[in-house]
Amino acid sequence: MTSPVRRAGAFALVGFLALVVPLAGTLDEPAYATLVAISPFMLVAAGALAINPGSVLFELFARPGDRRDGKLYGLAGFSLAAAGTAILAVEFGMPETVYVGTLYLLSVGNLTGQVARRLTGDPVLATAGFVAGGSLAGGGGQVLAAVIAGHTLSWQLVVFLAASGSLLAALIREVLFKGDDVLVMASVALLLWLIANLPLDISTTRITVAIVVTVFLGYLSFTLETASLPGMLTGVLLGLLTIVLGDYGWFVMLIAFFGIGGLASKFKYDRKLDRGIAQENEGARGSGNVLANSLVALAAVMGAAGSGSFDVSKSVFFFAFAGAVGAALADTLSSEIGGLYDNPRLITTLEVVEPGTDGAVTWQGELVGLTGATIIGLIAFAGFGGVTAAGAAAIVLAGVAGMTVDSVLGATVEGRLFGNQAVNFLATLSAALVGSALAVSVGLSM
Repeated sequence: MTSPVRRAGAFALVGFLALVVPLAGTLDEPAYATLVAISPFMLVAAGALAINPGSVLFELFARPGDRRDGKLYGLAGFSLAAAGTAILAVEFGMPETVYVGTLYLLSVGNLTGQVARRLTGDPVLATAGFVAGGSLAGGGGQVLAAVIAGHTLSWQLVVFLAASGSLLAALIREVLFKGDDVLVMASVALLLWLIANLPLDISTTRITVAIVVTVFLGYLSFTLETASLPGMLTGVLLGLLTIVLGDYGWFVMLIAFFGIGGLASKFKYDRKLDRGIAQENEGARGSGNVLANSLVALAAVMGAAGSGSFDVSKSVFFFAFAGAVGAALADTLSSEIGGLYDNPRLITTLEVVEPGTDGAVTWQGELVGLTGATIIGLIAFAGFGGVTAAGAAAIVLAGVAGMTVDSVLGATVEGRLFGNQAVNFLATLSAALVGSALAVSVGLSM
């Protein structure tokens, strides 16, 4: 039976075929470019389905499910996904550097991850090996593609794309299925394509600080057990994107949510466990929780980065971001601290209910939730010269509005129509809309 390392090495060799896409772009006959770009991967896919079980090649590429089915479906799926993504690069404008970088970071990252797993037996170090190897290979692939195509690249953008893609790939593999190359490849390629089209000017200091700070804080959160491995990967990716696409001040607001919210989840955990209101996984936040509370903020950051391309002020996205983060922190503190007090009342009817009931609030929880939103407002006021006291108050108002929406949805539709994470997402979306509406109607700036 082929070892995982050898199999990963074989897949990495197939991934190197990605260089055919920039080579196809140099042809004198553009009409044949797509055919040339996809042919190697289509041939590999056809061969994968034709190889006899038990042969040397079959054993080299076979995953456990392939042996059961007698077909190399894993290799065929990987090759078809690579061919499909190549069409996006040749026909629809995906940068060739993004395409090659994506395949290199995925295939080589899997190899380095398997090597790390074999050497250490530690799944965390295996993930670190995937991200490190994938980042280096993804950056190298971008450079090779640029050289072949005759393009020039900013090394800062190369590093940013490679690190972002590797973190996203590692996250998807950790949360879903490690062998689902099709989903990982498509997700990474689309994210990097989106980022590559943003009007970015990334300084050396910005990208260096972003990587060092986010990796350190991610490691710290995992060590302190305030985040699971997927939660840590999600936080690092969001932090990296926020620093580079937004600014340090944006990141301080986001990290305030992660840090304070994570500690609040750990606060008096045993007592919460006895009351039946404790977060699962000993309070360590997973990727679903982190994304539900941060996805709207991330969309606002990316909108701000691209605001120069359309007629919307960057301030609108800033107040949407701050409102969403304020709501996330307010709701987290309200539930984690307020749940420790007796006699909570349902927000819609004010009847006394059991602790942990969806939509139940206490005055202590509401007060500490207001404090959380105020913290985000104060950070904005102190960190951005253009944010006035009125702007800070708008952020607090948006945060409290989002917290209230979370409670109302919890009392009315949570458990019947939506789960907790969907409710969290809708609450932060409501806060972002309130924040951006106030920015437009009152003329707030950052």
